[in-house]
Amino acid sequence: MTTRIVRACFAVWLAVLTAVYYLWPGLHVFTWGLIGLSGAAAIVLGVRAHRPTRALPWYLLAVALVFFVGGDIIYYAQEALKLDAPFPGPSDVLYLLVYPLLAAALTLFIRARSGEGNRAALLDALVPTVSLGLLSWVYMIAPYTRATELTLVEKAVSVAYPLGDVLALAMMIRLLTAAGRKPPAVSWLAASIVGVLVSDVVYGLGRLDSDWIVGGPIDLGWIVFYAGAGYAALHPSMIWLTDDRAPACTRVETGGRRLVLLSLATLIAPAVLLAEYLSGGVVDAPVIAAGSALMFLLVMGRVGDLLAEQRQTNLRETALRRANADLAAATTEDDIMAAVRAAVAMLMPAERRYELIVGEKTPLTDGGTVEFGVSLEPAPEYGFDNALHAVMILPGNPPQRGSIHLAAPTPTLRALRPAVQALFDQVTMVVERIGLAGEISRRDGEAYFRTLIQSASDVILIIGDDDRIRYASPSAATVFGWTDLTGTPLAMLIADTHHDALADALVRIRTERGHADGIDLTAVCADRRLLQVECGGRDLRADPTVAGVVLTVRDVTERRRLENDLAHQAFHDGLTGLANRVLFRDRLDHAFVLAESGAGELGVLFVDLDDFKEVNDTLGHAVGDQLLVAVGQRIAQAIGPGNTAARMGGDEFAILVAHAADASAAEEVAARIITALSTPVEVSDGLGGTHIVNGAASVGVATNHDATSPTELLRHADLALYLAKGAGKGTWQRYQSDLHTAMVERLELRTSLLEAIDARQFVLQYQPIVDITTQAVVGVESLVRWQHPERGLLGPYHFIDLAEESGAIVGVGAWVLGESLRQFAAWHAADPQLALGYVSVNVSARQFRTPGFVDQVRQAIADAGAQPGWLLLEITESLVLRDAEQVWADLRVLRDLGVRIAIDDFGTGYSSLSYLRQMPVDVLKIDKSFIDDIIASPQQRALVNAIVTLARNLDLTVVAEGIEDGAQRELLERMGCPYGQGYLFARPLWPAEIPPLLGAVGVAA
Repeated sequence: MTTRIVRACFAVWLAVLTAVYYLWPGLHVFTWGLIGLSGAAAIVLGVRAHRPTRALPWYLLAVALVFFVGGDIIYYAQEALKLDAPFPGPSDVLYLLVYPLLAAALTLFIRARSGEGNRAALLDALVPTVSLGLLSWVYMIAPYTRATELTLVEKAVSVAYPLGDVLALAMMIRLLTAAGRKPPAVSWLAASIVGVLVSDVVYGLGRLDSDWIVGGPIDLGWIVFYAGAGYAALHPSMIWLTDDRAPACTRVETGGRRLVLLSLATLIAPAVLLAEYLSGGVVDAPVIAAGSALMFLLVMGRVGDLLAEQRQTNLRETALRRANADLAAATTEDDIMAAVRAAVAMLMPAERRYELIVGEKTPLTDGGTVEFGVSLEPAPEYGFDNALHAVMILPGNPPQRGSIHLAAPTPTLRALRPAVQALFDQVTMVVERIGLAGEISRRDGEAYFRTLIQSASDVILIIGDDDRIRYASPSAATVFGWTDLTGTPLAMLIADTHHDALADALVRIRTERGHADGIDLTAVCADRRLLQVECGGRDLRADPTVAGVVLTVRDVTERRRLENDLAHQAFHDGLTGLANRVLFRDRLDHAFVLAESGAGELGVLFVDLDDFKEVNDTLGHAVGDQLLVAVGQRIAQAIGPGNTAARMGGDEFAILVAHAADASAAEEVAARIITALSTPVEVSDGLGGTHIVNGAASVGVATNHDATSPTELLRHADLALYLAKGAGKGTWQRYQSDLHTAMVERLELRTSLLEAIDARQFVLQYQPIVDITTQAVVGVESLVRWQHPERGLLGPYHFIDLAEESGAIVGVGAWVLGESLRQFAAWHAADPQLALGYVSVNVSARQFRTPGFVDQVRQAIADAGAQPGWLLLEITESLVLRDAEQVWADLRVLRDLGVRIAIDDFGTGYSSLSYLRQMPVDVLKIDKSFIDDIIASPQQRALVNAIVTLARNLDLTVVAEGIEDGAQRELLERMGCPYGQGYLFARPLWPAEIPPLLGAVGVAA
């Protein structure tokens, strides 16, 4: 029968007896005796079945149960016979003997579980013990001491019961706080003790109130006492309570649950004090104070132990780290032992005597086994009770078994065992590493080298004094294609062009240093292929095993090809194939030196594509890359032979015109480049479509006569490029010393432009837009000016291009939009009847393409408190046609909002008039260049008339810009052009000058 069945039968048996006990009170004496004796019998049965290492504590526990049930039987018998039960009586003697027996049994369990002692567990057990003892004193013991109706003996016996309970509770808590895993038997034993304590407490309180009766619910606690003790003994884990073979864990983990329980225990004393205070008076203040002080001292002692344990842990970790470093550098067994001794010395507590003994090595036979790990074994021969024993396998033939003993006091060994285990785990790995290294060294002999030569990819040749091959390694057939080279002249393997180099190399090897490396030759294969080979030679004629010159030949054909490819990549642009910045600078440095010595003129050109960013932004980087490739090809064709073209990065190219007769050569090259790039380029987008894009560029030219160094020459070319950009793009400019200051000022102006917005240096003027017939003002166009702190008021000509280049145009445009709306709203707020229909604001393409531009317009209108119909946005033709789908979608959103759209400078772009039917626009503004010649040129008149007529048919409003004399106004009026602006009507005005111009209400455009 298994113990599980026995435990089940025991549980059923006690359940039946308990039911009989409560259902038939007249059988109390018999059923109660059977319950108690069943628990004692179960303990004896469990000891016989499991045979624990120590049976004494279990027998003491069984005797305690017998004494307890004996006292109950005597008491129940007196009750059943209606005899007067004296107090104290025989049953009290048996009851009181139970507590020493329980304490003794639990003490033996504790010593077996915790070894010689465990201060941390003891302190953790004393805290709740003191707290519960305080409760026992206040509510159980003190009432008896103050009872005047009891004799001294009766008081002593009454007090002995709760003191016994406290003693049993203290021992049980001490057992539960022991370190390590708790076997199930401990839980059943704890339940048993708790059962008896609960019943004893309730019984004691009942006796104080004289309301306790036999057969009540309180008896269940004592039944649990009997059942729990018996069930614990029947469980197989009962042997762990007294098993000395398992190492005792000395470290107590202070987890969250334990901290909570300890915290609650320490709060019992103030809780009792508060309860007495609330009940009307503090009676036990000295006892409560003493209990609180004792618990405080226990807690502080526990904190001190934790700090000491932390320090010890840190010391052990430091010792293991140092040992790990020493073992990593160990190469011999002596190095390992030195590291082990140093580590043990650091791990061992100060002034604690110990012995470290290295056992004799013994051969390990094939059938031998080794139990690895660190074990605690008796070691009286070393002067201590126990020693830690570790085993390792030492390399050798045959392998050997080595052992190490660390002898010290047993508590010290138990504490150090985990650290020593970690140390010897490291030692085992190091020993295996050293053994592996030794095995590899042992195999590095003749067979190893023979295999190496047979499998080597390099060709090894032994050459005799007659320059014939006496030995060729098997790789020669793979490299050269010759099956047998023995006796072949070495010169037959080398191309004719390198015979002299081969002869020189052999002479150097035989007569000079005795070796040579890095000899580059060309070899001839059996199939007449040529290989690039690298040779190294050693003169081993004095070695009788070789008696010749040893040549090592390596095929480096692919490596040389790769080196050439890498060299080309290092000095050429990967996209266009032109020279890169490094190669260009190298050639420039050499050419500059030659030019300075009088070997001709030297010119440098910087080429930068115009509006290349717009190509990338609108058509994508793939199209941009294709454009760069096409531009590179056109530049290479335009510069002619003898000159160098390089891509410096992005869309910037450089050309080196060397050995020219005069400076005009560089200028001619610049002109050819401008011409070559003026034709649009057709490129593919990689998706099957093609695009016609503009590859026009600006070119800066500089010569060596303007510079004292290559660096200055490059800087001059760069300044000339900026000059070309500022001159309208699509042209070239040569550096001139008198323009240097102007270029520097331009760069300074570009830098300060970024700060102008935050510094509030921009101001707005407004030019009226009038009805051509009535000359009434119907609207204004806002014009930005820069109030420069040093240069005064600057017009757009001075900074708009710079703002476009630097990206500051986005911020400037946003400010102009917001300020224009704010000013227009201020005019209307000052005069609600103001006859002014709208304000026209220019928007750059870059600003319009900024993400969220539509939201910016909506927000600017809201911030100014303006109406959407007051705003007319002026955009360029190119913006409408590039990214037409997205741009038109944004324009439709703006028009739905109520904002009107105008195409500025209409007729100067490259749009088709047929697009006007589809464009989401409201107004066409005819560029001033058309108006200037409208009187003298019939063609211009016809063109302007066609635009006005087409706009009228498409229901678009027309505004003519740049009207400066009355004849132009009259001609436009006859054509039917409704609105115009220009100096004829008014120059740009400051905001305060606008309201006085307004007379009668004009017709809004």
